[in-house]
Amino acid sequence: MSDDNSTKKDSKKQIPLRLSSTLYAELMKWAEDDFRSVNGQIEYLLTECVKHRKKKGGSDG
Repeated sequence: MSDDNSTKKDSKKQIPLRLSSTLYAELMKWAEDDFRSVNGQIEYLLTECVKHRKKKGGSDG
């Protein structure tokens, strides 16, 4: 057995996500334009939003 503590920081959390078919179609087109998968595009967009929020000093607490 191996201990994967070194990869826990980089591991990805799987979550269920429900999207309307219209939003999914738009994300799919956008992802194709950026040569990403839909999952990769969603992750990219969320990461950019978090970076933007941090720059603005946004916090809920």
